[in-house]
Amino acid sequence: MPEPAKKTVSAFSKKPKTQEAEEGSCVVFEAETEKSEAKVKWQCNSKDIASGNKYAITATGNKHSLTIKHITVEDANVYAVIAGGSKVKFELRVVSKPEVPAEAPAGETGKADQGSVPPPAASTQGETSAAKPDAQPAEDAHPPDTRQDLTGLFTEKPQCGEVTVGENITFVAKVNAESLLKKPSVKWFKGKWMDLASKSGKHLQLKETYDRNTKVYTFEMQIIAAKPNFAGGYRCEVSSKDKFDSCNFDLVVHEARATEGLDIRAAFRRTSEGGKKRSGTATSSTDGKDDSGELDFSALLKKRSIKPAHMNTDPDVDVWNILSHAPPSEYEKIAFQHGITDLRGMLKRLKKMKKEEKKSEAFLKKLDPAYQVLKGHKIKLGVEVANEDVEVKWFKNGQEIQKSGSKYIFESVGNMRYLTINHCSLADDAAYTCVIGEEKCTTELFVKEPPVTIVKNLEDQMVMKGERVELECEVSEEGANVKWEKDGVELTRDESLKYRFKKDGCKHVLIINEATKEDGGHYKVKTNGGESVAELLVQEKELEIYQSIADLTVKAKDQAVFKCEVSDENVKGTWYKNGVEVKPNARTNISHIGRIHKLTIDEVKPEDEGDYTFVPDGYAFNLSAKLNFLEVKIDFVPRQDPPKIHLDCMGRTSDSTIIVVAGNKLRLDVPITGDPAPTVIWTKGEKASSVKPGGEEKAGHSACWTLNDGEVITEGDGRVHVESTKGHCIFTIEGAERQDEGIYSVVVRNPAGEDTADISVKVVDVPDPPQAPKILSVGEDSCIVQWEPPLFNGGDPIIGYVVERKKLRSYRWMRLNFDPYPETTFEAKRMIEGMPYEMRVYAVNSIGMSHHSPASQPFVPVAPTSEPIGLHVEDISDTSITLKWRAPERIGAAKLEGYGVEYCKEGTDEWIPAIQGLTERPSMTIKNLTTGDKLLFRVRAYNMAGPSSPAVLAQPVTIREIMQRPKIWLPRNLRQTLIKKVGENVNVLIPFQGKPRPKITWSKDGQPLDPSIASVRNSDFDSIFFIRKTERKHSGQYDLKVQIENVEDTAKITLQIVDLPGPPEALKIADVWGFNVALEWKQPKDNGNCEITGYTVQKADKKTMEWFTVHDHYRRTHCVVSDLIMGNEYIFRVFSINLVGLSPEPLTTKDSVFIQKSGIDYKSPTYREHDFSEAPKFTHPLVNRSIIAGYNATLSCAVRGIPKPKVTWYKNKMDISNEAKYRMLSKQGILTLEIRKPCPFDGGVYMCKAVNDKGEDVVECKLEVRPQIAKEEKKEASK
Repeated sequence: MPEPAKKTVSAFSKKPKTQEAEEGSCVVFEAETEKSEAKVKWQCNSKDIASGNKYAITATGNKHSLTIKHITVEDANVYAVIAGGSKVKFELRVVSKPEVPAEAPAGETGKADQGSVPPPAASTQGETSAAKPDAQPAEDAHPPDTRQDLTGLFTEKPQCGEVTVGENITFVAKVNAESLLKKPSVKWFKGKWMDLASKSGKHLQLKETYDRNTKVYTFEMQIIAAKPNFAGGYRCEVSSKDKFDSCNFDLVVHEARATEGLDIRAAFRRTSEGGKKRSGTATSSTDGKDDSGELDFSALLKKRSIKPAHMNTDPDVDVWNILSHAPPSEYEKIAFQHGITDLRGMLKRLKKMKKEEKKSEAFLKKLDPAYQVLKGHKIKLGVEVANEDVEVKWFKNGQEIQKSGSKYIFESVGNMRYLTINHCSLADDAAYTCVIGEEKCTTELFVKEPPVTIVKNLEDQMVMKGERVELECEVSEEGANVKWEKDGVELTRDESLKYRFKKDGCKHVLIINEATKEDGGHYKVKTNGGESVAELLVQEKELEIYQSIADLTVKAKDQAVFKCEVSDENVKGTWYKNGVEVKPNARTNISHIGRIHKLTIDEVKPEDEGDYTFVPDGYAFNLSAKLNFLEVKIDFVPRQDPPKIHLDCMGRTSDSTIIVVAGNKLRLDVPITGDPAPTVIWTKGEKASSVKPGGEEKAGHSACWTLNDGEVITEGDGRVHVESTKGHCIFTIEGAERQDEGIYSVVVRNPAGEDTADISVKVVDVPDPPQAPKILSVGEDSCIVQWEPPLFNGGDPIIGYVVERKKLRSYRWMRLNFDPYPETTFEAKRMIEGMPYEMRVYAVNSIGMSHHSPASQPFVPVAPTSEPIGLHVEDISDTSITLKWRAPERIGAAKLEGYGVEYCKEGTDEWIPAIQGLTERPSMTIKNLTTGDKLLFRVRAYNMAGPSSPAVLAQPVTIREIMQRPKIWLPRNLRQTLIKKVGENVNVLIPFQGKPRPKITWSKDGQPLDPSIASVRNSDFDSIFFIRKTERKHSGQYDLKVQIENVEDTAKITLQIVDLPGPPEALKIADVWGFNVALEWKQPKDNGNCEITGYTVQKADKKTMEWFTVHDHYRRTHCVVSDLIMGNEYIFRVFSINLVGLSPEPLTTKDSVFIQKSGIDYKSPTYREHDFSEAPKFTHPLVNRSIIAGYNATLSCAVRGIPKPKVTWYKNKMDISNEAKYRMLSKQGILTLEIRKPCPFDGGVYMCKAVNDKGEDVVECKLEVRPQIAKEEKKEASK
């Protein structure tokens, strides 16, 4: 059996370390071994490395080195050096050569090449605007590195970019999925927490593509028509199982360049007709495309090209300056003085201007709006001041930062002022302000806590029941919080302290006291940056026998010792002789020291011979051995007694076979007699009869040992000892080995004669290790492993094998069976799908367990997918068929590689592949089939584990086209009138069905469709109706007919082409009074082929000819224009409005209206006063009540009536208004009658009566007054 595990000692005195090198250079890894003769082997990704053009391996004494020449990106791998049983892993990290970044062309600032190195200003988030590069201090020439340690999932990271308002920009991230088991997931964030996945739409689009050749995922974030508020810090995060990576980048949005020389008065002034005709050019004041258009109501009107001759467009004063310094009450006066009539638009524009921050006098360059830094890194905030000698103060959340310690460093270099924050923590996430006098600038600092990753994964463990279990992992940050789960259920500290959680710096330990069978399972530790899984197996304790008791043959007066060793030192046991318990006495001693149990018998007698058994307490097995008593007979013979070998005293033959375990002592004690004392000759390799007299042996024997008078004459091996005592010759071999097996002969001679005997010795040992196991097949959580028996079984039959497994990147082997497994094929179960494993095997015979076999090739337990679902025939013709199906319900950890489609003729078993290879799409069209054949079809899904079970069509399919009735599937939006504007295009796709291919016919208004009107393209499944540029004549009803022989189906589309309407007709001034004018007009002749939705009415003063909108979307054909200014002369015009917009030309009144200055008497109309009087009516009646005598009671009701009614209360129809016992209250129509301390005589019918001029109303109720119960009566009632 194997010895207890010893602590391994490394064979290396100096280990190679992980190095980083540039492309094209060479790197040397050095190692030193403890022993100079140790053999060293180098590996790359678990594959052996040999010297060549790429690698150079040297060894000098105990110093060994590996040189890698001409390093490329592909050399960035995990390497290992192996010496004896020690293996040291290390990494080579390859860094690209630095390149001078070229200036990116305009419009491509958001994209960056993968191999380019960003400029220093972009290496740290939030520090680009802190200070100018030439003004940084000498000791801080390089900004602090705030990048986080990533796992390297990105092959290309999104770079910082700049964009102008209204333009587009794209950020690209690439991830290599070659080493990932699952597809990576990507999230885009703005700022600290805003997830952009929910913001996709008009201005933001997220795309994802996959290149199957390079196995690279490309993720794009496209910002469309950028706005100023899009600027800021962004973050891209990618994760896959326990791997995580993230990258920060910034977006700067520049304002569009403003038009120079903007005329404020022209921007808000309405132009007249005459001036523009003379100028011949259009100003930008009424153009809807100009910046002022969003505020100028005149942008809704048609642009005019006339301007009064007396109006000067060149501004002679700064109106904005006047407005910004004037009180709001003067705005209207200033607008009137400078000819600005659009006061509303002017105020909106002024409000925007006041919001703009005026240029600072103290700061030349302020802090950025926000900065971001990783926890534990440092950040430098910088501002540029106008005065070199000015003092600045820094504040954090309104509290001044004091100069103390090394946390904050204040620097002043020329005009630059810096604040450096070292070792940023979450407490530093705050608002920071720089103050100079009364001016200040503020920024936000965001401290990002990097994700906690698992540095050292959990290891699989196998323990015995009742043992203590410790599952240990190591995370990237001290004090991080982790979550433990068992089989998906979170673990907590329970009352029995079953689970204990221990933190020691970065180490986290889950402790299980006294493990039970229920504690077996998969344990998982989770952090916010990854997870790790390990399996715990709990086995019942089995007592192992390290040394069994052996048969003994002893002589009289000798000592017999039976000894055995078991695995548990706490196990006690009982000794039996021939079934009877052995009790200690003067000659018999029983001892138990540690794991060793002994039975010692002194001065052995013949009656001690028998079968001895040791039975461990609590276990159902025993150890047995036999004690043989050797009786030595001494015959007294004359002095010339010939020698005699006594080996048959116990009934044995002279050809005896002795079995010895390798490593134990072989002792042959042969009793001999003879006088004089004989010479003893021991030989190995031949029978004793072949030994010649006089000590000459035949050629060919392997060894000879001779003794004469007790002295060794010849001795062949240092392990062999021969000695002779009176009456005995003893042959001893220390530490028997396999080559010691054979026939040993003993020859005794003296002058009286000689005697010989042959003894057969068999050396048994543990078997050789089996051959490397092979993985025959894998399943979802299992595999079948097979191996070849060992070449040598150790001289004893193989009784079974022990199988172990481990995870590929782990060092802990887990035993899968405790009892020897007799077969050479084993099914291993309870593995984690998608995790790579290795297997190895031990051979076991009765002696013990062999060394382990070489490990198998790594394999990954994966199961074939489930069968595809929903297999059906989509289409069929005379020579082809189209099949469709859906993906399997269960795909597993392995990626789905594709589908295999096969078919066979009915009645045969030969399945023919439809195509060579696999198809990735869940559909396929199989062509070149024979018409009339009946075929069966099946589809199987493939992954790395092989094909799934097939999905088979239930019935054979006859390859023949089936007649299908024609049917038009008219889209829902085409079932209504399709409205298009003149000049737009019409593109209509109408799907249909029918076999064979139907005949398609289009017509318009009952006539065949003219090709000059519209274009038609037909296919087997749809028809496309297309008009490139619509006109009014295209309006009408279009009919589609799909016909197969005598069966047809029809559909119709109504197309309405709309245009701008014509101007209204017959505009006239109907009436003028005071400051009001009544207008009337008629609907336009041309309504633009759609309904007139309203009219726009405008007025203009003939002095300025500035048009002002009075009514917009006014639906009637007459209106009243009010609030005209006295003494002004006005003209009016009206636009028609329909679905398309305003009519191109308005209709203007022929005559003007002059508002007279004389006043007009206004006669107010007379109105008849409304009579609000109302008869009384109770809205809430009185309620019958039962009360106890002696306690005040109230009766309430509610009444309404105009004028206010007079209320009278009655008891039993008697007026009680003047009774002192009653109190009447009235509030807001609520009437209350209070009865003070009523007695039984106060019971009866109460009535309330309300009376006014319009009538009266009455309401009544019954009141019952119960007498009080005396205390004596209560006591008697309780008895």
